[in-house]
Amino acid sequence: MRKLVEVTSDRALLIYTLHLMESIEDSGGLMSDVKLQQLLFLAELQMLGKGFKGLHWEFVRFPYGAFSKDVNNDLLFLRRKERIQNFDVTGDAEGVIELVDQVVNGHEVNEQILDIIRSVVETYGPQDTSEIMSSVEAVELSPADNPEQKLAIRDISFHTIMLVPSRVETTESFTLSAAQTKTFNKAMGY
Repeated sequence: MRKLVEVTSDRALLIYTLHLMESIEDSGGLMSDVKLQQLLFLAELQMLGKGFKGLHWEFVRFPYGAFSKDVNNDLLFLRRKERIQNFDVTGDAEGVIELVDQVVNGHEVNEQILDIIRSVVETYGPQDTSEIMSSVEAVELSPADNPEQKLAIRDISFHTIMLVPSRVETTESFTLSAAQTKTFNKAMGY
């Protein structure tokens, strides 16, 4: 279960990811739930692979790739609070984007985590949904009970939990102070 500070940072980085997608000229067609879920999965997987915990969503294998109920709930929350409309960042969320830039500036780990998100969005954002799904399905994961074994996501049975960040040991994480968390929550309409 995510801690409140983790929910806050996840939602802020979700808004920031959508903001980055808006800045890509050739975004491979319209943004969709499936495409966003795959982008966030790839970003989180790359973070964990580098020893960073920047996002805290659990992902399950679905017929169309990785899916997180947490991401879906965060999207619904941000839409209700009018911080995003469909997949577009609204004017009410501009403060969140500025706050992310502030907490990243001068904080090395936060900068590296945001760089991973940027890299994933730049690499995979221009792809259409079917291309990004193929990229995700080609990713190989290791079962917790057998780290030497590699299994492509396309070979994992549906509805299997693939990524549980709370169980992955990392050396660094995206950090927000209590004051920053309070400021973010206010900016997100809590």
